[in-house]
Amino acid sequence: MAGSSTDSDALPAFYFDLSSPECWLAAERVLRVVPPPCEWIPVAMPFEGAFRCAEEEAIFRAEIERVAAERDLQEVRWPAPFPFDSSFAQRAATFAKGGGKTVGFALAAFRQAFAGGRDLSDPQNVMIAAAAVEIHPRALLVGAETAGTRRRLEEATQLARERGVVSVPAVWVDGEVFHGDDALEAAGAAVAAA
Repeated sequence: MAGSSTDSDALPAFYFDLSSPECWLAAERVLRVVPPPCEWIPVAMPFEGAFRCAEEEAIFRAEIERVAAERDLQEVRWPAPFPFDSSFAQRAATFAKGGGKTVGFALAAFRQAFAGGRDLSDPQNVMIAAAAVEIHPRALLVGAETAGTRRRLEEATQLARERGVVSVPAVWVDGEVFHGDDALEAAGAAVAAA
């Protein structure tokens, strides 16, 4: 796999998809919980939202809102539609990663989606997040559509799967995967022990 070092030499990695409210919750605290350095890696593992009924979806939303309020995050405003197609946003995050702006871009995009209620399948909403980290809108629009950006996102997704990532958010630490927002503390302890 291009760009993959031996796993024992690799940095811990935080895998995310901008369509996932659980990834947003994890992103808001991963910098505090997982000791640096921890590489943020966008992957194509979108939130599917396969709810069996309206009640199940309401319970899911209420839990996200409860956790966000408990953590003193901004009030949740759900984008419409939800879930949204995150493919452009994930390519934009991959483009931002190439310029060393992954963390700032991802946090701004998550906040646009889940605190601002903006649909990230709309490039205009993604460009607002890009502006927060001084990525020019035209550069983002062009960069997110290049073959190289698409390939890097595919390769990152494939490497994540090879490492055992089956869903996001996930933190990979030296061969072990910690899935979910509630596993960040265990991931942080594993990084500190490494």
